[in-house]
Amino acid sequence: MNAMNDLAAQYALFLAQIATLALAVIGVVAGLVALSRRKNKDAGQIEVTDVNRRLEAAGDRIQAAQLPSKARRILQKKRKLERKAQLKKAEAEPCTYLLDFKGDIRASASTALREEISAILQVAKPGDAVLLRLESGGGLVNRYGLAAAQLLRLRDAQLPLTVMVDTVAASGGYLMAAAADKIVASPFALIGSIGVIAQIPNFHRWLRTRDIDWEQFTAGKFKRTVTLFGENTETGRAKLREELEEIHAQFRAFVQGRRAQLDMDKVATGEAWLGSKALELGLVDELATSDEIIRSACQRGRVLHVSFQRKLGLPERLRISAQSAWDGIWQPPYPLG
Repeated sequence: MNAMNDLAAQYALFLAQIATLALAVIGVVAGLVALSRRKNKDAGQIEVTDVNRRLEAAGDRIQAAQLPSKARRILQKKRKLERKAQLKKAEAEPCTYLLDFKGDIRASASTALREEISAILQVAKPGDAVLLRLESGGGLVNRYGLAAAQLLRLRDAQLPLTVMVDTVAASGGYLMAAAADKIVASPFALIGSIGVIAQIPNFHRWLRTRDIDWEQFTAGKFKRTVTLFGENTETGRAKLREELEEIHAQFRAFVQGRRAQLDMDKVATGEAWLGSKALELGLVDELATSDEIIRSACQRGRVLHVSFQRKLGLPERLRISAQSAWDGIWQPPYPLG
């Protein structure tokens, strides 16, 4: 038994040391990033790719490989004439804008999403629409709440929004998806997880056995409900549970307000389902891959892929790497989950 206790104590110490080291690295890198941003505050620009042309070019390469050189040249001339005609026609026709959101625990892609949506709203015309390829297993409440609010800007502007899920839209990811007019998922995509979770390790007993005191000073009864190193109380735990229930209630209300047909008691249990079952439950509207939806949009008209690209300096790349490592060790309070 003593050997097991020693092993557990050593493991706890190891985790604490790793956490301390990660915090130190993040602090240093954050300082470097702050200096870098002062020098390059407005870095980044909107990039636009013609999806129709990209698909045509891919098909042409395959077709050209099957043709003799003379027929290949004829095909190239034909494509040039078709593109000129398409450009004139495209000015009057509705356009579909394609966006991508690959989520992490902090919904870091929200920064780019904000810029992309702002750019689209500058030029959008009646009849235009937006497709969003979404991949996210969720994360922090406030970050994903902001991401969902960005999508609501499109709905407020009367731009139909379709969210396409190939792999996962769970928790905060589903919160974003619920902001859409239509949700399309692949048959084996993971959908749902309408719930909230908070978890935190506690080293109080380990510190106490080594006669180490941990002192924390707060103003306000519930400034801190639970703690990493101090002794947690039932009052603090009860308050945290109350806060989680309140966040869950708002999560439920947001989804219900946009998908009124859902039986929230059935789907808001924190469970996630494969796309085929999610369709039965009403969590999604159609089963298809994003490739099918995008190709159909290209057949109807012009599709433009819009992305906000920012060149990352070394400090920023270090900060992102350190943050990813830290997120793997430490889960902040109140992630949707």
